[in-house]
This record gives sequence, structure tokens and C-alpha cells, in this order.
Amino acid sequence: MMTRPKETLDCVKLLDEYQRKQARAEKAERLLFEGVEGKDVYNIAAPFEDQGEMVLPGRVEPRDSEYSQVMFFVERSGKWQPREGAPVFDLQDPFHTRIGGELIIGGVQIYPHPDQAGMLMWRTVFYSGNSVSELKEFFKGPDGMKDLRLVELADGSIGIFTRPQGEKGGRGKIGFARVRSLKDLTLEVINDAPLLEGQFSDEEWGGANEAHLLKDGRVGVLGHTACYDKAGDRHYYPMAFVLNPSDGSFTDMELIAIRDRFLPGPAKRPDLRDVVFSGGLVRNADGTAVLYAGISDADAQRIVIDDPFAKFE
Repeated sequence: MMTRPKETLDCVKLLDEYQRKQARAEKAERLLFEGVEGKDVYNIAAPFEDQGEMVLPGRVEPRDSEYSQVMFFVERSGKWQPREGAPVFDLQDPFHTRIGGELIIGGVQIYPHPDQAGMLMWRTVFYSGNSVSELKEFFKGPDGMKDLRLVELADGSIGIFTRPQGEKGGRGKIGFARVRSLKDLTLEVINDAPLLEGQFSDEEWGGANEAHLLKDGRVGVLGHTACYDKAGDRHYYPMAFVLNPSDGSFTDMELIAIRDRFLPGPAKRPDLRDVVFSGGLVRNADGTAVLYAGISDADAQRIVIDDPFAKFE
């Protein structure tokens, strides 16, 4: 186990602290999509530059289904359209990073459960290439693990954020390991990654969504923390914390946005109304950041917040 924070902060404590701070949350904006035949686009990643233009990955699926595709969009006259010639992957919840200058794209793949008829299993799948058009699959994560993320560290090694569930991780806890290169990335390394002790209570869960290498070599983690209420409804909150890869220490997580700060909109189901899924963070030079998020499993929005990592630099 790794060094634990001062105390385990559950969703109620985190929410109280967020509301007390009256944190910046302004310029909420819904992203408009064309060319998806009436399907929802949500759980977007932040846009990134590819071959001279900004590209935004998004999860595309019918309102009444969990079978989704990841598509790449470009903005035209204020609306996001599928990029011509870009690949389409049968995945959920896209994310991206760069390692050794190469583009890494990932998402969650669902498939029939090998032992339970009518049930689904999932895993994280990674693709790499010099550009979106050249992406090729290079690694599959462990069965049953979402929210697997990679980040290139200051010394060129690779940090791995994991999220086991079950006997080791309960409903879902974050772990961390590091390897010298992508060639050393294995299922064993991922499964053996120590958990960040004391970060989540056993009744709640969370995961890493995006990792940012900070100036001093630490890693700023954009993630989510989640819980059920007494009615069985889900509550997902965007959160952030900072991890020191050299000794495994990490800061207390803090909420960086809540559903009420975004625009009203549809929900996939009534129990998903209070869901904000952290997609990506674009850090600005003025100390603000733009958070891209999936809203209520049916909508995609962005909002301007205070950069949660600026105070650590």
C-alpha cells in the first residue's frame, strides 16, 4: 500500500468542502454534434491537436443502449462533426495521451461475459500511432478493469494508474505502478500495482481519467469519485489530486465541479441525473482550465474552472 492522505474523504465531505469554497465554475457550454444520426455523444475526452487541427474523441451511442462507438470529431462552424476518414472504434469512454511523442488512444471494450450468460465483461484497450489515421491496437488491460491510464514521467518511464474491482479494489480504487517503457507493460504489473491507501471508503469508488505531468515531476490526476444515495441513485463528481511517482505519496482529492454548475440537460436514466464524468482538462496560462465532461450519460459539456494543479507548480 502507498502513503495515505490525512483522512478518507467521502463524497459528502468533498461536496461540503467544494460548496464552502464557492469555486470558480463559469461559461458552461454544451457541445453540439452533427452526423451521428440522433445518437447521444457523451463522456468526451479533451480535444488534442492531430495533423494541424483539433480533434475531439467522444462516446457515441443510442439513448437505450450501452453498445457504443468512439468517434473523432472536428469543429466546423460551432458544431462538431465526425472527422472524414478517421477510424471508428467499438469502445466506450475515450482518452488520450502522448508517450515518446506518439499518440496513445484508449477506451473501454465490452464483450460477452465468459462465464455468465447474458452478462457483459469489460477491459481497457490501447491504440498507438503517429496520428489518428495510423492508430493500431497494442495492448489490452485486465478483464474487468476500466479507468486504466498511462502517463510519461519526467525521466521517460511510464506511470500506470489502475482501478481494480472485487477482492482487491472493492467497488473500484486507484492503484499506481511504473515501468521503464511501454514494452514492460504487462497484465502482471497492472494487477500487482499497489493501491493508494485510504483514498476511497469501501462504500464508494473512483478512478483516474487523465494524468498531467507537472513541472516538478509530480503527476496531476483528473479523476472521478462516486457513490450511491439511499434511493440507489448514482452520484459522480469530477475530482483532482497530485501524486509523487518517486515515493507514492499523494494529496487529498478535491472536487473541481458538480452537476449543478453545468447546463440543464437530458439523462440516460433517472438514476444518472447527478453524473459528471471527467473527460479531460485543458490547462490555461492564466490559472484557469477548461473541463470537458460527460453529463448524465447523455450529454457533453465544458466549463471553465480554476486549474486544480496550478497551486502545485
